[in-house]
Amino acid sequence: MGRMASLKRQAQYQGLNERSLEILRLLAEGLSDREIAERLVMTVNTIKWYNRQIYSILGVGSRTQAIARARELQLLDQDNSSEAAVRVVSAASKRKLPLETTRFIGRQRETDDITRLLQSAHLLTLTGSPGTGKTRLALRVAADLRQQFLDGVYFIALAPVSDPALVPNAIAAALGVIEVVNQPLIVTLKHHLSRQQALLILDNFEHLLSASMLVSDLIAAAPDVKVLVTSREVLHLYGEQEYFVMPLALPHLEAGESLSALAEYESVAMFVQQARAVIPDFALTDENAHDVARICVRLDGLPLAIELAAARIKLLTPRTLLLRLNSRLDTLTGGAHDLPTRQQTLRNTIEWSYNLLDDGEKRLFARLAVFRGGGSLEAIELVCGIDLPIDVFDGLASLVDKSLVQQKASALGEPCFVMLQTLHEYAETCLQGSGEAALISRRHAEYFVGLAERAQPELRLAQQKYWSETLDGELDNLRAALEWSLRDGDVTLGIRIAAAVYLFWATYGYHVEGYRWNEQFLRRLDEVSITYQIAFLIGAGHMAFFYDLEIARDLFLQARELAQQSGEKRQLAWATIFLGYTMLREMAVASDTVEEGLALFRELHDQPGIAQALNILGEVARFGGDDQSAKRAYEECLIISQQTGETRRIRFIYSNLAFVAQHQGDHDRAIELGYKGLALAIEMNNRLELADSLAVLAGALSTSGQPRQAARLYGAWQGTMEKLEALTQPADKPEHDRNIASIRAQLDEATFSAAWEEGRALTLEQAASAALELRSGDPNR
Repeated sequence: MGRMASLKRQAQYQGLNERSLEILRLLAEGLSDREIAERLVMTVNTIKWYNRQIYSILGVGSRTQAIARARELQLLDQDNSSEAAVRVVSAASKRKLPLETTRFIGRQRETDDITRLLQSAHLLTLTGSPGTGKTRLALRVAADLRQQFLDGVYFIALAPVSDPALVPNAIAAALGVIEVVNQPLIVTLKHHLSRQQALLILDNFEHLLSASMLVSDLIAAAPDVKVLVTSREVLHLYGEQEYFVMPLALPHLEAGESLSALAEYESVAMFVQQARAVIPDFALTDENAHDVARICVRLDGLPLAIELAAARIKLLTPRTLLLRLNSRLDTLTGGAHDLPTRQQTLRNTIEWSYNLLDDGEKRLFARLAVFRGGGSLEAIELVCGIDLPIDVFDGLASLVDKSLVQQKASALGEPCFVMLQTLHEYAETCLQGSGEAALISRRHAEYFVGLAERAQPELRLAQQKYWSETLDGELDNLRAALEWSLRDGDVTLGIRIAAAVYLFWATYGYHVEGYRWNEQFLRRLDEVSITYQIAFLIGAGHMAFFYDLEIARDLFLQARELAQQSGEKRQLAWATIFLGYTMLREMAVASDTVEEGLALFRELHDQPGIAQALNILGEVARFGGDDQSAKRAYEECLIISQQTGETRRIRFIYSNLAFVAQHQGDHDRAIELGYKGLALAIEMNNRLELADSLAVLAGALSTSGQPRQAARLYGAWQGTMEKLEALTQPADKPEHDRNIASIRAQLDEATFSAAWEEGRALTLEQAASAALELRSGDPNR
C-alpha cells in the first residue's frame, strides 16, 4: 500500500492516537485489560475506556473483531502506526494543563467514576462544598485522559471573570481562537470546535450561571467535544450529568485504629504531605497520629482546610493545632501567595460562595446555624421560616444546589439538611451578626421542647422505637437547646426537655450525660412553675437511680409532695412507684409504696403506668429473694406490655424472668428467655439493650456448662458499657456480680482473662453473632 493510501487510511481512523494504537497492539498480543493497565501504569477503567473508543472508531463490537479489523487495515504495523503519532505530537501544545506541584493523593474511586461518566456524558459538572478539591480532581482526570482528545485538553479558569458576557472571550483565549470581524465570538467558537475532538475544563462556573446556555450551544455544535465543569452549583442544562465531590475519606476516631491504618486514610495522607512542605522530616508517629486524625475530622476532610492547617505545623504541634481549631476560620489563613485570593484563607473560600447568594438565601443560611447535626424540613420550616422573604423549601433547594447545604437521609430514612462544620462555623458568625440569634435560638428550643414532649408518652407504647430513634437522631439539637436555655435563654424550656427525655437517656445509655444536665437544672428549679418542677424531679430521680438511691429518694419525695399539693394524680403515681424502687433494701416498705402508686394507675386506667409499677414490684421481690412474687408481677407486666406494644418493657421482662429461672435452677428456661430478649434487642437496634441482653444470656450460659463463652459475652458487655458510659440497674448488679463470680470459679484465671479480653475486643454486632452461633451449635466460634 502506498503512502497516499496510508495517509488516507489514517485520516479515516484519526481517532486512534498513539496510546490507542499501543493498546490495540497489546490486545493483539493477548494481554488482558489488567495486564495492559499494569504495563502502561493506568487504571483498568481507563483501559476499558480506550477499548470502547477503539471499537467505536473501527466499527466493531468485540476485542476479536477489533484485532481482525486492525490487521486488515495494517494498523498494527509500527511503520504505519507512527503516522498516528504525528497527529499526537502536533496536538501536544494544545494539552497544557496547570502544573501539579504536589502529589495527587487518593481519589481513585472518584477518578474512575468521572472517567466512566465522561464516556457517555458531553457535559459533566463536578459540584461540592467550598474547598473539596473539585479543580484538582478535574485536572487529574484531564491529565489521565489527555491522549484521548486529539485536538487538545483546555483549562479555562473562570474565577477571574466577573461578567458572564466575557465567558466566550475566556474560552477563546484558552483555545487560541481569534475574533473574526463582523462575526459574534460564539459563532466563531462553534465553527472552530465543530470538527474538534477536545476536552474543555471550565473551572469555577458558579458565579457565571447566566452564561450556561453558551455551554449548551457549544456542545450542540461540537459533537466530539466534552465539557468538564467545576462549580458549586449545577448549570441546570438538559443532558448535564452531575457528580458531587465529597471530602476526603476520614478515620473512625472511635475505632482506635493503628498508626498504619490511620496513615492509609486520604485526609491523613494529605496532611502529612502538606506538613512535609514546611517540615521535611515530619512523620506520623504513635504520639501524634491520633491528633492528626482528629484535626482531619474537625476539618471535615476538606482538602483546602487540611492544606492550610498543615502549614501551621511549622509553628504548632498537632496537639496545639487541634486545640486552636475551635475557631477554624481564624486559624486557617496564610495560604500560598500564588493561589487565588479566595483560596488563601478558609474564610475567603466560603465568602466566595456566600456572596453569590441573594438576601433571602443569606438569611436562611445564617439561621440554619442554629441547628446542630442538621435539621428536618419540618424543623427548618418552623424555626427559620418567620419573616423570611423566600419560601423555605425553595431556599433550601437553592442552598443544596449551591453546595452550601447537603441533603442526607436520617436514620429513619427521612430527609435531613446538614452543613459541614466549617460552613456551620461561618454561618454562626453570620447569625450572630444578623441581630436574629436570640429569636432563632428561642424558636429552635421551642421546637425541640415540642418534639420531646410529643415523644415522651410514645416511649412507653408501640411506637417507642420510632420515637427513640427520632430523639437519638436529634440529640445534638436537644443538647444545643439545653445549652442555650442554661446560658442565656429560657431555663423553663431546658427543664421541660430534660423532663421529657429522661426515659430516652436511661434506655439509650446516656446515664452520665443525663445526670449532669439534671445537676445543672436542679440549681435553677425554683425559676419554673410547680407543674414543670414535678415532671423534672421525676425524671431527675430516675437518672439518679444509677448513682445513688438515697439521692433518687429525696428527689421523688420532693416530686411526691408537690404532686399532692397540686392535685396532679398521674404525676403522684409516677413519683410514688419510683420512690418505692429506691427502697429496694426494705422489701416490705418498698412493696407497699409501689402498690400505692399501682392503685392510682389502675384508677386512671393508665396501662403503661401499671406495667411500670408491676415491673418495679417484681424488681423489689427479686432483689429481696422472693422469686415467686417476682415471677407473678413480671408475668402480669408482660401481658400488659404485649397489649400496649412496649417492646422495651417486654425485653426487660424476659431478662428479669431469666434471672428468676436461674435462681430456681431452670437453666434451659433461663437460656430460652435470654435468647428471646436478645432477639428483641436486635430488632430494637438499641446498643444498651443489646449489651444488657448479652449479659443476661451470659449469666444463663454460665450455669449450663459454657463458662468460657459466657466470659466472652460478659467481656463484650463490659466493653460496650464503658464506651457508652452507661451504668447498671441497681436491681441487676447483684445478679451480674454473682454470675461473673460463678464463671471465675469454673475457669482458671488465665482462661477467664483471655476469654474476657476476647469479648472486649468484639464489636457489639460480632458479640451478638457469636451468641447466636452458640445457639446453632457452634460453641467454639
